[in-house]
Amino acid sequence: MINLDTKPLERIIENLPKDPSMERMKKVANVLFVEPEPKVGQTPKEVIWTKNKAKLYRFQPNMEKTNKVPILMIYALINKPYILDLYPGNSLIEYLTNKGHDVYLLDWGEAGYEDRHKKLEDYILDYIPRAAKKVLKHSGAKEISMFGYCMGGTMTAIFTALYNKVLPIRNLLLLTTPIDFSDAGMYTNWLDKRYFKLDNLVDTLGNIPFEMIDFGNKLLSPLATTLGAYVTLADKIDNEDSVLTWKLMQHWLNDGVPFPGESYRQWIRDFYQENKLVNDELVVRGQKVLLSDITANLFTIAATHDNIVSPSQTTPLMDKVSSKDKTLEIVQAGHVSVVTGRKAVAERFPLIENWITEHSK
Repeated sequence: MINLDTKPLERIIENLPKDPSMERMKKVANVLFVEPEPKVGQTPKEVIWTKNKAKLYRFQPNMEKTNKVPILMIYALINKPYILDLYPGNSLIEYLTNKGHDVYLLDWGEAGYEDRHKKLEDYILDYIPRAAKKVLKHSGAKEISMFGYCMGGTMTAIFTALYNKVLPIRNLLLLTTPIDFSDAGMYTNWLDKRYFKLDNLVDTLGNIPFEMIDFGNKLLSPLATTLGAYVTLADKIDNEDSVLTWKLMQHWLNDGVPFPGESYRQWIRDFYQENKLVNDELVVRGQKVLLSDITANLFTIAATHDNIVSPSQTTPLMDKVSSKDKTLEIVQAGHVSVVTGRKAVAERFPLIENWITEHSK
């Protein structure tokens, strides 16, 4: 919500006229200015490996794991990964661990100014392979399932293409993952190299502030993501579950991290501006990335209401990989609601869990 000294605000709210028409306003004001932030990421976990700012977590370490193939989750360098473990009863990680899956998550941490020179390929080649090897060793498993969300899915797909013959990657799960950037909606126009001065931006700022990226995302639906959010709160203020969900989402949306400068430069230029990945033109540290080298079982989810990554950016992967077993699910959801909310818990969580179980026997 909004961080202020709440004592004066509490007194103001208490002294508002005792009029029924003011009650809704008082409730909204309490949510925005007085009530504490919700506690997120509550599924028990332990750190089993670290590198620089990154931490590799294992969830519910004391729970018996009945599924023999561990899952390594990779999230984007943007925002924080607890969207996958938002709140008890609204957490994909909690759901999977409760079903007996051994779940690990690579949390990139928060980049500092000293990390401005880190490239996307540094994370893909120096962090993910070591994390995967650590998961295999820690779990004692012979194979691993890789799970990537959003930009983290793109990074995971690149990693899998490069390491599918080196590491025992059995399954690859990708959630709202951009692969083809030929039509990235408004981003295609905004990031056009003729107008967007990428080098000037990175050279000047070093790391790209979260607020700048967040502002760009909000411009996709300016009313819905600004004023509309508060209208939604006022409309649902008498429903405790809806208010909690609203608070959780606002907390996560406003809890972003800086984007390492050189990674941002590579992400925008190689992907949004030059679309190298899907065209087999991407080279990382001298290695050509060919999506056709992916042979792991593939499960891809795209969301129809996703204004960050449209299904048209996700679905081309199906024709690029060499996987014999590949499944595409297009669901009625948005970029974030695909893993949060009642419909996600009731529909998407079982969909994901059933596929993993079926492909881990």
